[in-house]
Amino acid sequence: MTLDDTPPGAAAPAPARRSLLRAAVTGAAAAGAGLALDVSPAAAAPPAARPRPATAPEALRELAAGNRRWRTFRERHPDETPAVRQALTSGQHPFALVLGCVDSRVPPELVFDQGLGDLLTVRSAGEVLDEAVLGSIAYGVLELAIPLVVVLGHQSCGAVRAAVEADGSGGRLPAHIQYLADQIAPAIDRGTQGEARVDATIDANVRLVRSRLAAEPDLAERVADGRLAIVGARYELTSQLVHRVS
Repeated sequence: MTLDDTPPGAAAPAPARRSLLRAAVTGAAAAGAGLALDVSPAAAAPPAARPRPATAPEALRELAAGNRRWRTFRERHPDETPAVRQALTSGQHPFALVLGCVDSRVPPELVFDQGLGDLLTVRSAGEVLDEAVLGSIAYGVLELAIPLVVVLGHQSCGAVRAAVEADGSGGRLPAHIQYLADQIAPAIDRGTQGEARVDATIDANVRLVRSRLAAEPDLAERVADGRLAIVGARYELTSQLVHRVS
């Protein structure tokens, strides 16, 4: 399974063009860029007309397609119509669970161009696990039968940076922030220095969290019999690309 076939170093649009296109999201079209953006109720199909991914590979393909729309400024903003909102009053059937960071620049529904009822999102600084986070993930997998869990790290993660810097200085972080650093500490990359250490630790932390989830007995059972996949991924702020962390 692959999250996307675009290499991590893919070029992002020039800043001026990005600003122009982002501003056009609130209008009827992307001025000067030739990208029409339909946000009328007719733009999104009702639930019955939009097939829901039922397996992990299908869910990964949908997330990859949504991220491709996001980074090329062709968002569809699906599943936001009055019909969808009404249908969701009777229940939810999200097709993927995303464990992401609290960072305001990385909202999963936006970076994957998904709508109401599509994703179950759990967010903690640095994707750190605790009982509340584990319980939330277990709810999505065991009660809602979600087939895919994505651990989503991101470029320039402040929680990872704080953990790396505290480890280097030997200092203590304020209040509960130290708990986050303690949880991230085992992932710190000891073979690099400076910014490279922070960047490498972001990936290592995604792998660590993924492995911890995969070791949870209830989740491991579903992974073993093919009902669940747990994958690591990373969002690049500079290009808006989500790519797999193996």
